[in-house]
Amino acid sequence: MKKIGVVITDGVGFRNFVMSDFITEASAQFDKIIIYSGLPESCYQNLDNPKLEIKELAVFKEGKSTWAFRKWKELAHLQKYKSFYGMNDNLLVGYPKNNSARSVFVKGLYVFTKLIHSNTSILFAEKLQFSSFSTNKITKEYIEILKKDKPSHLFFTHQRPPYLAPFLYAAIRSKIPTSTFIFSWDNLASKGRMLGSFDRFLVWSQLMKDELLYFYPNVKDENVQIVGTPQFEPYVLDKYKSPKESFFAKFNLDPDKKIICYSCADVSIGPNDPIVIKAIAEAIRNNEIQFPVQLLVRTSPAEDDRRFKAIRDEFPEIIWNVPKWILTRENHQESWSQRIPGQEDITDLRSLLENSDLSVNMCSTMSLDFMLFDKPVINTVFGNPENGLYDDQRFLNYIHYKKVTDGNAVTIAKNKTQLIDQINQALTNPGERTVDRKKMIDLQIGQKLPETSRRIAKVLSDFND
Repeated sequence: MKKIGVVITDGVGFRNFVMSDFITEASAQFDKIIIYSGLPESCYQNLDNPKLEIKELAVFKEGKSTWAFRKWKELAHLQKYKSFYGMNDNLLVGYPKNNSARSVFVKGLYVFTKLIHSNTSILFAEKLQFSSFSTNKITKEYIEILKKDKPSHLFFTHQRPPYLAPFLYAAIRSKIPTSTFIFSWDNLASKGRMLGSFDRFLVWSQLMKDELLYFYPNVKDENVQIVGTPQFEPYVLDKYKSPKESFFAKFNLDPDKKIICYSCADVSIGPNDPIVIKAIAEAIRNNEIQFPVQLLVRTSPAEDDRRFKAIRDEFPEIIWNVPKWILTRENHQESWSQRIPGQEDITDLRSLLENSDLSVNMCSTMSLDFMLFDKPVINTVFGNPENGLYDDQRFLNYIHYKKVTDGNAVTIAKNKTQLIDQINQALTNPGERTVDRKKMIDLQIGQKLPETSRRIAKVLSDFND
């Protein structure tokens, strides 16, 4: 029996591999699909597929020694590649600000890994990390699950969550081949180490494949497959399409005005969001924008909209799209990961992308979403170390985003004056950067959107042949 285990860790993985066509396409390639879920089993209650089984994984919590070895591994990886701005920035941001016992230990790791960060030492730290939880109760439970289920292949839909390392260890112990999907476009060139070592890899593009082979020298070229990403597949699926009239009616939009969409980051990197929203709202009130426009703000799915109360009260004319992502589990170590979307939100997002005239955001993946619909994009980075705002200008130096700006696919606004000028220019000539946007999509998303899930399912099936 050809049986695949699919490890879904969080709400974004749920969106990518459950809300796309992946389950349907995998059903055509495999006799059985078992979803090993880091989300509650209740999330999957609407799935009706006789080949599908859901198994909710017990939540693993790191002990002190496991945390210490993981931290060593991740810091050594960042130190090894700190010539890349994003890696070094994460090192700087992560340096402890106090002298608690844990902080002193981490500071010691900074010194140690600055001196010793070879690939061999990183793999040794990972070996110690895995050994530290090898006798854990949850790990033993995972081993028994896989021993009973005997999947022919285990596919991790996210390569980073550390709380899934014991499940990867259980697969390795059980001699089950593993693969993983690289979760996001910025992960390889700016984030810490993967949760462990996989046999095969699925990546978005040739660019991402090149990055993977560079940052993980033990990975062989033939074990990396370019498949695109299911993140954007809903934009070409009929089930998420809705009439323009329905969208305008739902959000009470004026069909005679252009739509500026501001997409928020979460509060950890988007504390300047209210400042930018206010700048646009004031410009509309003061007739500084040369067209009749309305502002639609989409908040981050990772949080609710409480932090925007003051600006909502001050500018009641702003239209808000608060993503309907349901928090499925309280008191999780990464609570944002336990939020999942419904069909309504994906439909709303697609309509927003189709019908907006301009995107404004702070260096977000949403830039790619809007480029897929050939919409102009402005990236606002109002903060720097000198002006007292959160320093979001540093993200322009991250290698994944530098490619976007160097490719002329977006404009960069560092203050309100630049932002209003760029809004007027983009609305006057929306096709000015069409060619550059197309080139950027081809670079970052290496395959066409239609049949992305079919492509992924076929690659996974071939791994088993």
